[in-house]
Amino acid sequence: MPELLPPWEALVAAAGSDEEQARFLSLWCPPDFQHGCSQAIWTRRPYAIVRNYDYPPTAFDAVLLRAELTGTASLAMTDCVWGVLDGLNAHGLAVSLSFGGRPARGPGFGVALIQRYLLETCRDVADALAALRRIPVHLCYNIALLDRTGERALVEIAPDRAPELRRQAFAGNRQGDHTRPDGAHLHDTVRREALLAACLANPMETLPGLVDRFLAPPLFRPFGADGWGTLYTACWLPQTGEARLCWPRQDWRQGLASFHEGERIAVYAA
Repeated sequence: MPELLPPWEALVAAAGSDEEQARFLSLWCPPDFQHGCSQAIWTRRPYAIVRNYDYPPTAFDAVLLRAELTGTASLAMTDCVWGVLDGLNAHGLAVSLSFGGRPARGPGFGVALIQRYLLETCRDVADALAALRRIPVHLCYNIALLDRTGERALVEIAPDRAPELRRQAFAGNRQGDHTRPDGAHLHDTVRREALLAACLANPMETLPGLVDRFLAPPLFRPFGADGWGTLYTACWLPQTGEARLCWPRQDWRQGLASFHEGERIAVYAA
C-alpha cells in the first residue's frame, strides 16, 4: 500500500519517531482481536450500509474522523489512530467490516488499515475488490462495500485463501454457510443473519426501520459482565456523503460537506 507511506511517515514523526510507535502504526501483524458486529447493505434508494460495532469500550478509539490523508476526503470511525472500522469517501465508496469467525491467521495487515487504504485510493466497488485481492490480511473478516451507483459486494477475506464473494447483502461473524463460530461473542451469528435476511427481503421494510432493528436485540447487544456490547450503530450514505451514528436514545448526523466538530456521551453499562 505505497500510497499510505507519506501519511504513515507523518504520523510516526508526530509520535516522536519512536520505533515501537512506528510498528504499531504500520498495523502489520497486529495482535489478534475479534469483533462481534452485524452489517447489512441496503440496496434501495437511498443506498446505505448499516452496521453495529460490538467490542469492549476500553479498547475503542471513539473517534469519528474527517480526514484528507492522501488528498481524498473521508469520514470514518477510527481504530488504532488512523485505521477504519467503517466509513465513506468523497468518491461515494462506503466500507464496513465484521469478524469472519474462522481461526485462520497469517502474515498480513490489520483490516482497519486495509479499509483506510480503500477509502484513500478507491473510487468504487470494482477498485476496492481489486485492492482486496492483492493485500494480505492477518485474520478473517467480512467486508461490506457499496458505492454511490448502488453497486455492492460482501467479501470474505482471509490469510489462508483468496477473497470470496458472498451472495447475501448481510453478514455476521462466519465465513461459509456451514461455519459455526465457537466464541461466546460470536455464537448467535446465525440468528442475527436470519433476522437481517428477513429484513432485507421484506418489501415493506424502510431504511429508518432497518436502523431501528439494529438498535434492538438480537442485533443490538447489551453489555454484560464480560465487558462486550454494541458501541454504536452506523448508517453510511455514499450518495450524499453523510453518516448517522445512533445509540438507543440519541443519534448524531455528520457529512463530508457538513462536518462539525463536537462530542457525544454514550453510557455503556453492564
